[in-house]
Amino acid sequence: MMDALSVVRQLRDLASEPQNRGVIVQDQGCLPGLVLFLDHKDPDVLFATLQTLRYLAELSPNIPTMKNELGMMVSLENLIGREDLSVDIKALAKEVYNILSAPVNPAPRTDGGRKKSQFFINSSNKKAKSVTLHIQGLDNTQQRSVCEEALLKVKGVISFTFQMASKRCTVRIRSDLSTESLATAIAATKVLSAQQVVKNEAGEEVFISLNSCGVEPAKNTALPDYLPEEEESTEMEVDRAISRTAAKEDSSGSWLNAAAGFLTKTFYW
Repeated sequence: MMDALSVVRQLRDLASEPQNRGVIVQDQGCLPGLVLFLDHKDPDVLFATLQTLRYLAELSPNIPTMKNELGMMVSLENLIGREDLSVDIKALAKEVYNILSAPVNPAPRTDGGRKKSQFFINSSNKKAKSVTLHIQGLDNTQQRSVCEEALLKVKGVISFTFQMASKRCTVRIRSDLSTESLATAIAATKVLSAQQVVKNEAGEEVFISLNSCGVEPAKNTALPDYLPEEEESTEMEVDRAISRTAAKEDSSGSWLNAAAGFLTKTFYW
């Protein structure tokens, strides 16, 4: 039997896959349901809902629809102002609010420089780098949630994308954050460990062991300003598509319908 937490967590897992984000926002039941979840009493439901909205907002065309959804911005403002919520929830609510409030189409550059991707909003993206990690123990959505929570608390982490089938996570971080800091945060979960994935001179992928730096990485008292990802190459998108499990690919559509039905029956009166 579905409950609010299981529904929103599965919806979050679907939203973490770039190819699902447009479909979820276009569905007539899911987005209104997520807005209603923003008023839920369970902090776990609130946090998973905000994570889902954060994923959905990474697709630029989704932003106007999300911003204009009835109750969205007001509910986010309410969460930001609540004193009874954790720092993580309030910071993530503020992050999502800022994403939806930001201009969708920044003014074009006039300096003759290379045109930025539509996903660029902040020039400080130039100070970011991407790291691919192989995470031992990343076997299910529960462990994925553990890893997400660990990474979200590290100051300097901008965003991340999982490829569950290959137990990988691509993390976009500020250039001054060491990869060892990520390993330390992941190792602190006691159930996960990380190795860095790089290519050698022959173009072959190899794993590099990461020594925990022994010092707990700086934590976010507020999550970092959202810095959208650069558009990934076609090769990366193909890799992501291949990494999905067949079961997830086959069932995502039917599950989405079931989730929308649950939201409608539960919250519309």
